[in-house]
Amino acid sequence: MDFVIIGGGIYGCTVAWELAQLGAGVMVLEAGEVAGGASGGLGRRGVRANGRDLRELPLMRLAYVQWPTLHEAIGGATGYVRTGHLLLIERQRDLVGAPAQAWMQNQQGIETHFLSQSQTRELEPYVSEQVLGALYCPNDGVADHALTTRSMAKAAQKAGAFLREQTRVTAIEQKGNQVSAVITEAEERILVKKALVVLANAGAAALLQTPFALELPLWARLPQIILTAVVEPMPVQHLIGHAHRRLAMKANPDGRVMISGGWLGRWNSATKRGSTELDQVQSNLADARAVYPCLQEVPIQQAAADRWETECADHIPIIDRSPQCDNLYFGAGWSGHGWAIAPALGRLVAEWVFTGKRAPLLQPFAYTRFSQAV
Repeated sequence: MDFVIIGGGIYGCTVAWELAQLGAGVMVLEAGEVAGGASGGLGRRGVRANGRDLRELPLMRLAYVQWPTLHEAIGGATGYVRTGHLLLIERQRDLVGAPAQAWMQNQQGIETHFLSQSQTRELEPYVSEQVLGALYCPNDGVADHALTTRSMAKAAQKAGAFLREQTRVTAIEQKGNQVSAVITEAEERILVKKALVVLANAGAAALLQTPFALELPLWARLPQIILTAVVEPMPVQHLIGHAHRRLAMKANPDGRVMISGGWLGRWNSATKRGSTELDQVQSNLADARAVYPCLQEVPIQQAAADRWETECADHIPIIDRSPQCDNLYFGAGWSGHGWAIAPALGRLVAEWVFTGKRAPLLQPFAYTRFSQAV
């Protein structure tokens, strides 16, 4: 096969789709099932520029153009809705810097408005009176991550890519400075003719560290997701973030409120699954209720922390080519917010792998950024 991709999440499937459309022979190898990792699970994912790292904003600007018509391009549903995003501010010290943040985002082509307390309550009438203002990005939105990933996988297959689930890669063969093949758990040897692209997220570091001496500054975590019971009327009108609380909120299509924001679960060695911890669930819910007092009596219906995510030391992904192998590319460390930029990054990575020319927008994500400046 010309190009072999390890990982059947949103990145693996998007790069496969893009390469297949360029006429390349592509095979995706997924250890479990498509959307079985961070690209699946409860609720929906934010398509958000607001509050994002400066280095990612040019990619988000490209993704803004792609998301509204992505379902047409791939011929499958994404569940995308342009809701707008509000980054709520409760502390005076955060309010002081908000206009500068709005200016910076506007300079990057991300429409952003600094809202007063009254303007914020016009958009979100159920928020606490303690909310002093907000940064508002009207072009932000949400999408169904599992649905989008499965639609992208089908689009890649329709374009000619091969997709194999339940196919775990355990070793990578080298011949000189080239990857020549991958070995699966079933001891199958799959030839790599042109390039190998490792996009396995939580599994990438283990695959690359020993054979290629790539020490990726990543760690794995289990983000927590909460879904309340159905709330009528729905109090959350936009995608919600917060300037100092570990809080993100969305309206689920079924009338429930999704609550997240960085609270974590733990790995259960007995069940071999991630699970929630009571104090984490209670703290996350307490923050949500402090910001939306109307949720005070609304019970939790579901809580999960069963999907591994990787966090990078500087909270943006690593996307590069191995210095030891000319035809080994990798991407990892999405840090919980790689979802929104996936269509843009997927296209740029595919073009790099196909042509050998790296777009300047990818340079800030190079592995070499961690090296000592000379």
